[in-house]
Amino acid sequence: MSKGKAVLTGEYFMMGDVACAEGALAAGCCFFGGYPITPSTETAERMAARLPQVGGYYVQMEDELGSIAAVLGASWGGLKAMTATSGPGFSLMMENIGLGIMTETPCVIVNVQRGGPSTGLPTMVAQGDMMQARWGSHGPYEIIALCPWSVQECFDLTVRAFNLSERYRLPTLVMADAEVGHMIEKLVIPPEEEIEIRERERPTLPPGEFRTYQVDGKLVPPMPEIGQGYNVAVTGLTHDERGYPDMSAEAQAVLIERIVAKIRDNADDILDWKERDVDDADVVVLAYGITARVASHAVTTARAEGLKAGLFRLITAWPFPEERVRELARQGKRFVVPELNYGQMSREVERCVGIDTPVVLVPHAGGEIHESTEILEAIQDLVIGSNW
Repeated sequence: MSKGKAVLTGEYFMMGDVACAEGALAAGCCFFGGYPITPSTETAERMAARLPQVGGYYVQMEDELGSIAAVLGASWGGLKAMTATSGPGFSLMMENIGLGIMTETPCVIVNVQRGGPSTGLPTMVAQGDMMQARWGSHGPYEIIALCPWSVQECFDLTVRAFNLSERYRLPTLVMADAEVGHMIEKLVIPPEEEIEIRERERPTLPPGEFRTYQVDGKLVPPMPEIGQGYNVAVTGLTHDERGYPDMSAEAQAVLIERIVAKIRDNADDILDWKERDVDDADVVVLAYGITARVASHAVTTARAEGLKAGLFRLITAWPFPEERVRELARQGKRFVVPELNYGQMSREVERCVGIDTPVVLVPHAGGEIHESTEILEAIQDLVIGSNW
Protein backbone atom coordinates (compact mmCIF):
# COMPACT_ATOMS: atom_id res chain seq x y z
CA MET A 1 0.00 0.00 0.00
CA SER A 2 1.38 3.40 -0.97
CA LYS A 3 1.62 5.97 1.79
CA GLY A 4 -1.24 8.45 1.63
CA LYS A 5 -1.53 12.08 2.61
CA ALA A 6 -2.98 13.11 5.94
CA VAL A 7 -4.45 16.27 4.38
CA LEU A 8 -6.42 15.70 1.17
CA THR A 9 -6.41 19.30 -0.03
CA GLY A 10 -9.19 20.10 -2.49
CA GLU A 11 -12.94 20.38 -2.98
CA TYR A 12 -15.11 17.37 -2.28
CA PHE A 13 -18.72 16.23 -2.15
CA MET A 14 -18.51 14.46 1.20
CA MET A 15 -20.56 13.04 4.08
CA GLY A 16 -20.34 14.76 7.46
CA ASP A 17 -19.12 11.63 9.27
CA VAL A 18 -16.34 11.22 6.72
CA ALA A 19 -15.45 14.90 7.04
CA CYS A 20 -14.96 14.36 10.79
CA ALA A 21 -12.44 11.63 9.99
CA GLU A 22 -10.60 13.84 7.51
CA GLY A 23 -10.56 16.69 10.03
CA ALA A 24 -9.03 14.36 12.60
CA LEU A 25 -6.32 13.26 10.18
CA ALA A 26 -5.58 16.87 9.23
CA ALA A 27 -5.20 17.67 12.95
CA GLY A 28 -2.59 14.93 13.32
CA CYS A 29 -4.72 12.12 14.73
CA CYS A 30 -2.93 8.79 14.33
CA PHE A 31 -5.01 6.50 16.59
CA PHE A 32 -8.68 5.54 16.47
CA GLY A 33 -10.17 3.15 18.99
CA GLY A 34 -13.83 2.48 18.37
CA TYR A 35 -16.83 0.21 18.10
CA PRO A 36 -19.24 0.64 15.17
CA ILE A 37 -22.53 2.29 16.05
CA THR A 38 -25.08 3.98 13.81
CA PRO A 39 -25.05 6.82 12.79
CA SER A 40 -21.30 7.36 13.40
CA THR A 41 -19.99 4.20 11.74
CA GLU A 42 -18.84 6.01 8.59
CA THR A 43 -16.28 7.89 10.69
CA ALA A 44 -14.82 4.60 11.92
CA GLU A 45 -14.87 3.11 8.41
CA ARG A 46 -13.00 6.10 6.99
CA MET A 47 -10.40 6.00 9.75
CA ALA A 48 -9.95 2.23 9.23
CA ALA A 49 -9.15 2.88 5.58
CA ARG A 50 -7.06 6.02 5.99
CA LEU A 51 -5.00 5.55 9.16
CA PRO A 52 -2.82 2.75 7.75
CA GLN A 53 -2.06 5.03 4.79
CA VAL A 54 -0.56 7.68 7.07
CA GLY A 55 1.27 5.44 9.53
CA GLY A 56 -1.51 5.48 12.11
CA TYR A 57 -3.39 2.80 14.02
CA TYR A 58 -7.01 1.68 13.91
CA VAL A 59 -8.27 -0.68 16.59
CA GLN A 60 -11.84 -2.00 16.75
CA MET A 61 -12.48 -2.77 20.39
CA GLU A 62 -14.99 -5.15 21.93
CA ASP A 63 -17.28 -2.32 23.04
CA GLU A 64 -17.37 1.39 23.81
CA LEU A 65 -15.88 0.93 27.29
CA GLY A 66 -12.79 -0.60 25.74
CA SER A 67 -12.77 2.00 22.97
CA ILE A 68 -12.41 5.05 25.20
CA ALA A 69 -9.93 3.19 27.43
CA ALA A 70 -7.77 2.48 24.37
CA VAL A 71 -7.97 6.11 23.31
CA LEU A 72 -6.80 7.34 26.72
CA GLY A 73 -3.93 4.87 26.70
CA ALA A 74 -2.88 5.86 23.19
CA SER A 75 -2.86 9.51 24.20
CA TRP A 76 -0.52 8.79 27.12
CA GLY A 77 1.59 6.87 24.62
CA GLY A 78 2.13 10.16 22.82
CA LEU A 79 -0.46 9.90 20.04
CA LYS A 80 -3.32 12.20 19.13
CA ALA A 81 -6.30 9.90 19.55
CA MET A 82 -10.04 9.84 18.97
CA THR A 83 -13.18 7.75 18.87
CA ALA A 84 -16.67 8.17 17.42
CA THR A 85 -19.96 6.95 18.83
CA SER A 86 -23.64 7.70 19.37
CA GLY A 87 -26.01 7.84 22.34
CA PRO A 88 -25.79 4.33 23.86
CA GLY A 89 -22.03 4.18 23.31
CA PHE A 90 -21.62 7.69 24.69
CA SER A 91 -23.35 6.55 27.87
CA LEU A 92 -20.95 3.62 28.19
CA MET A 93 -17.96 5.93 27.77
CA MET A 94 -18.90 8.27 30.58
CA GLU A 95 -16.85 6.70 33.37
CA ASN A 96 -13.66 6.82 31.33
CA ILE A 97 -14.44 10.31 30.05
CA GLY A 98 -14.32 11.25 33.73
CA LEU A 99 -11.00 9.43 33.99
CA GLY A 100 -9.74 11.46 31.05
CA ILE A 101 -10.77 14.67 32.80
CA MET A 102 -9.13 13.65 36.08
CA THR A 103 -5.90 12.50 34.40
CA GLU A 104 -6.00 15.50 32.03
CA THR A 105 -5.76 13.34 28.94
CA PRO A 106 -6.25 15.03 25.56
CA CYS A 107 -8.46 13.15 23.09
CA VAL A 108 -11.52 13.75 20.90
CA ILE A 109 -14.91 12.02 21.04
CA VAL A 110 -17.31 12.53 18.12
CA ASN A 111 -20.91 11.85 19.16
CA VAL A 112 -23.32 11.65 16.22
CA GLN A 113 -26.57 11.89 18.16
CA ARG A 114 -29.60 9.69 17.47
CA GLY A 115 -33.04 9.13 18.95
CA GLY A 116 -33.22 7.67 22.47
CA PRO A 117 -33.47 6.65 25.29
CA SER A 118 -31.90 3.18 25.10
CA THR A 119 -31.61 1.70 21.60
CA GLY A 120 -34.19 4.23 20.44
CA LEU A 121 -33.96 5.21 16.79
CA PRO A 122 -30.52 3.98 15.64
CA THR A 123 -30.66 5.57 12.19
CA MET A 124 -32.66 8.71 12.98
CA VAL A 125 -31.80 12.12 14.32
CA ALA A 126 -32.05 13.67 17.78
CA GLN A 127 -30.15 16.08 20.02
CA GLY A 128 -30.73 14.32 23.30
CA ASP A 129 -27.16 14.05 24.59
CA MET A 130 -26.38 17.72 25.21
CA MET A 131 -26.79 17.71 28.98
CA GLN A 132 -25.15 14.31 29.22
CA ALA A 133 -22.19 15.87 27.44
CA ARG A 134 -21.93 18.42 30.24
CA TRP A 135 -22.89 16.41 33.31
CA GLY A 136 -22.61 12.74 32.28
CA SER A 137 -19.64 12.00 34.48
CA HIS A 138 -19.74 12.47 38.23
CA GLY A 139 -18.03 15.18 40.23
CA PRO A 140 -17.24 18.83 39.51
CA TYR A 141 -15.50 19.49 36.20
CA GLU A 142 -15.71 21.46 32.97
CA ILE A 143 -15.95 20.10 29.43
CA ILE A 144 -15.58 21.46 25.89
CA ALA A 145 -18.25 20.51 23.34
CA LEU A 146 -18.59 21.81 19.77
CA CYS A 147 -21.69 21.57 17.53
CA PRO A 148 -21.27 21.47 13.74
CA TRP A 149 -24.17 22.41 11.48
CA SER A 150 -22.59 21.49 8.13
CA VAL A 151 -20.17 19.10 6.51
CA GLN A 152 -17.62 21.90 6.37
CA GLU A 153 -17.92 22.40 10.12
CA CYS A 154 -17.61 18.65 10.72
CA PHE A 155 -14.12 19.02 9.28
CA ASP A 156 -13.26 22.42 10.76
CA LEU A 157 -14.58 21.74 14.26
CA THR A 158 -12.91 18.35 14.49
CA VAL A 159 -9.60 20.09 13.78
CA ARG A 160 -10.46 22.69 16.42
CA ALA A 161 -11.51 20.00 18.90
CA PHE A 162 -8.05 18.44 18.67
CA ASN A 163 -6.41 21.83 19.13
CA LEU A 164 -8.51 22.64 22.18
CA SER A 165 -7.94 19.18 23.60
CA GLU A 166 -4.18 19.55 23.32
CA ARG A 167 -4.23 23.13 24.60
CA TYR A 168 -6.30 22.40 27.71
CA ARG A 169 -5.55 18.71 28.22
CA LEU A 170 -8.99 17.15 28.42
CA PRO A 171 -11.37 15.01 26.35
CA THR A 172 -13.12 17.31 23.88
CA LEU A 173 -16.49 16.52 22.32
CA VAL A 174 -17.84 17.07 18.81
CA MET A 175 -21.61 16.91 19.29
CA ALA A 176 -22.90 16.27 15.78
CA ASP A 177 -26.30 14.77 14.96
CA ALA A 178 -27.50 12.11 12.53
CA GLU A 179 -28.66 14.63 9.91
CA VAL A 180 -25.39 16.56 9.85
CA GLY A 181 -23.37 13.34 10.09
CA HIS A 182 -25.15 11.75 7.13
CA MET A 183 -25.54 14.92 5.10
CA ILE A 184 -23.53 15.06 1.87
CA GLU A 185 -22.49 18.50 0.68
CA LYS A 186 -19.49 20.53 -0.42
CA LEU A 187 -16.33 20.40 1.67
CA VAL A 188 -13.24 22.50 1.03
CA ILE A 189 -10.07 21.14 2.64
CA PRO A 190 -7.41 23.87 2.63
CA PRO A 191 -3.70 23.29 2.02
CA GLU A 192 -1.88 21.72 4.95
CA GLU A 193 0.08 24.87 5.72
CA GLU A 194 -3.16 26.85 6.15
CA ILE A 195 -4.59 24.52 8.79
CA GLU A 196 -3.80 25.70 12.31
CA ILE A 197 -2.51 22.79 14.38
CA ARG A 198 -1.81 22.82 18.11
CA GLU A 199 0.83 20.39 19.26
CA ARG A 200 1.10 19.00 22.77
CA GLU A 201 3.35 20.86 25.20
CA ARG A 202 6.09 18.55 26.45
CA PRO A 203 8.03 18.83 29.72
CA THR A 204 11.31 20.74 29.63
CA LEU A 205 12.42 19.84 33.16
CA PRO A 206 14.42 16.66 33.70
CA PRO A 207 12.48 13.67 35.11
CA GLY A 208 13.73 14.20 38.66
CA GLU A 209 12.37 17.75 38.78
CA PHE A 210 9.17 17.33 36.78
CA ARG A 211 5.80 17.36 38.55
CA THR A 212 2.42 16.37 37.11
CA TYR A 213 1.37 19.91 37.95
CA GLN A 214 2.77 22.78 39.97
CA VAL A 215 0.60 24.11 42.79
CA ASP A 216 1.61 27.70 41.98
CA GLY A 217 2.30 27.10 38.31
CA LYS A 218 0.36 27.02 35.05
CA LEU A 219 -3.27 25.96 34.93
CA VAL A 220 -2.41 23.56 32.09
CA PRO A 221 0.80 21.65 32.77
CA PRO A 222 2.98 20.05 30.09
CA MET A 223 2.35 16.35 29.45
CA PRO A 224 4.98 13.62 29.29
CA GLU A 225 4.38 10.33 27.55
CA ILE A 226 4.78 6.79 28.76
CA GLY A 227 8.32 5.51 28.27
CA GLN A 228 10.14 8.84 28.55
CA GLY A 229 11.42 8.11 32.05
CA TYR A 230 9.24 10.53 33.99
CA ASN A 231 7.68 7.80 36.15
CA VAL A 232 4.42 9.75 36.41
CA ALA A 233 1.54 8.11 38.25
CA VAL A 234 -1.57 8.40 36.06
CA THR A 235 -4.57 7.80 38.32
CA GLY A 236 -8.23 8.69 38.56
CA LEU A 237 -7.81 9.08 42.31
CA THR A 238 -7.40 12.55 43.73
CA HIS A 239 -3.67 13.15 43.47
CA ASP A 240 -0.98 15.62 44.40
CA GLU A 241 1.40 17.48 42.09
CA ARG A 242 3.57 14.35 41.74
CA GLY A 243 0.57 12.34 40.52
CA TYR A 244 0.50 10.29 43.72
CA PRO A 245 -2.91 9.56 45.32
CA ASP A 246 -3.73 11.96 48.17
CA MET A 247 -6.99 11.21 49.95
CA SER A 248 -7.59 14.61 51.53
CA ALA A 249 -10.00 17.49 51.10
CA GLU A 250 -7.01 19.81 50.70
CA ALA A 251 -5.62 17.87 47.72
CA GLN A 252 -9.10 17.64 46.20
CA ALA A 253 -9.55 21.40 46.40
CA VAL A 254 -6.20 22.18 44.78
CA LEU A 255 -6.65 19.67 41.96
CA ILE A 256 -10.30 20.26 41.12
CA GLU A 257 -10.12 24.03 41.35
CA ARG A 258 -7.36 24.01 38.75
CA ILE A 259 -9.13 21.51 36.46
CA VAL A 260 -12.22 23.74 36.53
CA ALA A 261 -10.30 27.03 36.27
CA LYS A 262 -8.31 26.04 33.20
CA ILE A 263 -11.57 26.07 31.22
CA ARG A 264 -13.48 28.84 32.99
CA ASP A 265 -10.56 31.25 33.01
CA ASN A 266 -9.96 30.68 29.31
CA ALA A 267 -13.59 30.79 28.18
CA ASP A 268 -12.95 33.72 25.82
CA ASP A 269 -10.47 31.58 23.90
CA ILE A 270 -12.82 28.62 23.74
CA LEU A 271 -16.25 30.17 23.11
CA ASP A 272 -17.59 30.46 19.58
CA TRP A 273 -21.00 31.37 18.19
CA LYS A 274 -22.56 33.04 15.16
CA GLU A 275 -25.23 35.73 15.12
CA ARG A 276 -27.52 36.93 12.35
CA ASP A 277 -29.96 39.86 12.55
CA VAL A 278 -29.58 39.96 16.32
CA ASP A 279 -28.79 43.65 16.87
CA ASP A 280 -32.32 44.95 16.22
CA ALA A 281 -34.14 41.70 17.01
CA ASP A 282 -37.02 41.52 19.45
CA VAL A 283 -36.90 37.71 19.42
CA VAL A 284 -33.69 35.68 19.24
CA VAL A 285 -33.85 32.07 18.10
CA LEU A 286 -31.05 30.13 19.82
CA ALA A 287 -30.25 26.84 18.11
CA TYR A 288 -27.43 24.46 17.21
CA GLY A 289 -26.61 21.66 14.80
CA ILE A 290 -29.18 20.69 12.18
CA THR A 291 -31.91 22.58 14.07
CA ALA A 292 -30.07 25.85 13.48
CA ARG A 293 -30.40 25.34 9.73
CA VAL A 294 -34.16 25.03 10.08
CA ALA A 295 -34.21 28.01 12.49
CA SER A 296 -32.30 30.12 9.98
CA HIS A 297 -35.10 29.65 7.44
CA ALA A 298 -37.71 30.51 10.07
CA VAL A 299 -35.85 33.74 10.93
CA THR A 300 -35.67 34.68 7.24
CA THR A 301 -39.42 34.12 6.88
CA ALA A 302 -40.15 36.10 10.03
CA ARG A 303 -38.10 39.03 8.71
CA ALA A 304 -40.03 38.90 5.45
CA GLU A 305 -43.24 39.23 7.51
CA GLY A 306 -41.88 42.29 9.29
CA LEU A 307 -41.03 40.53 12.54
CA LYS A 308 -37.71 41.46 14.09
CA ALA A 309 -36.18 38.04 14.63
CA GLY A 310 -32.53 37.01 14.83
CA LEU A 311 -30.53 33.80 15.00
CA PHE A 312 -27.96 32.94 17.68
CA ARG A 313 -26.19 29.72 16.68
CA LEU A 314 -24.23 27.81 19.29
CA ILE A 315 -20.94 26.50 17.97
CA THR A 316 -19.47 26.02 21.42
CA ALA A 317 -22.21 24.46 23.51
CA TRP A 318 -19.92 23.91 26.48
CA PRO A 319 -18.75 26.13 27.96
CA PHE A 320 -22.02 27.96 27.36
CA PRO A 321 -21.79 31.61 26.21
CA GLU A 322 -23.73 32.80 29.21
CA GLU A 323 -22.42 36.38 29.34
CA ARG A 324 -23.48 37.10 25.75
CA VAL A 325 -26.90 35.51 26.32
CA ARG A 326 -27.36 37.62 29.47
CA GLU A 327 -26.34 40.72 27.53
CA LEU A 328 -29.00 40.03 24.90
CA ALA A 329 -31.59 39.53 27.66
CA ARG A 330 -30.62 42.87 29.23
CA GLN A 331 -31.32 44.46 25.86
CA GLY A 332 -34.92 43.27 26.17
CA LYS A 333 -34.70 40.39 23.72
CA ARG A 334 -36.77 37.27 24.20
CA PHE A 335 -35.78 33.75 23.21
CA VAL A 336 -37.11 30.85 21.19
CA VAL A 337 -35.11 27.62 21.59
CA PRO A 338 -35.91 24.76 19.20
CA GLU A 339 -34.29 21.43 20.06
CA LEU A 340 -34.59 17.81 19.03
CA ASN A 341 -35.26 16.90 22.65
CA TYR A 342 -37.74 17.99 25.30
CA GLY A 343 -35.62 20.82 26.64
CA GLN A 344 -31.91 20.73 27.43
CA MET A 345 -30.02 23.80 26.22
CA SER A 346 -33.24 25.77 26.70
CA ARG A 347 -32.82 25.25 30.44
CA GLU A 348 -29.35 26.73 30.20
CA VAL A 349 -30.83 29.80 28.50
CA GLU A 350 -33.44 30.06 31.27
CA ARG A 351 -30.71 29.83 33.90
CA CYS A 352 -28.77 32.65 32.29
CA VAL A 353 -31.57 35.14 31.59
CA GLY A 354 -33.70 34.71 34.73
CA ILE A 355 -37.44 34.63 35.24
CA ASP A 356 -38.14 38.08 33.75
CA THR A 357 -37.13 37.07 30.20
CA PRO A 358 -39.46 34.73 28.29
CA VAL A 359 -37.81 31.60 26.91
CA VAL A 360 -40.03 29.50 24.63
CA LEU A 361 -38.97 25.92 23.96
CA VAL A 362 -39.96 24.31 20.65
CA PRO A 363 -39.48 20.64 21.57
CA HIS A 364 -39.24 17.61 19.32
CA ALA A 365 -38.78 13.96 20.33
CA GLY A 366 -36.49 13.29 17.35
CA GLY A 367 -36.71 10.91 14.43
CA GLU A 368 -37.04 13.84 12.06
CA ILE A 369 -36.25 17.54 12.14
CA HIS A 370 -38.55 20.47 12.90
CA GLU A 371 -40.66 22.13 10.27
CA SER A 372 -39.57 25.76 9.99
CA THR A 373 -43.22 26.74 10.46
CA GLU A 374 -43.10 25.39 14.04
CA ILE A 375 -40.29 27.79 14.89
CA LEU A 376 -41.95 30.64 12.97
CA GLU A 377 -45.17 30.15 14.94
CA ALA A 378 -43.23 30.37 18.20
CA ILE A 379 -41.70 33.65 17.03
CA GLN A 380 -45.11 35.00 16.02
CA ASP A 381 -46.73 33.97 19.31
CA LEU A 382 -43.97 35.61 21.33
CA VAL A 383 -44.21 38.88 19.40
CA ILE A 384 -48.01 39.02 19.54
CA GLY A 385 -48.10 38.01 23.19
CA SER A 386 -45.66 40.79 24.11
CA ASN A 387 -47.68 43.56 22.40
CA TRP A 388 -44.67 44.68 20.37
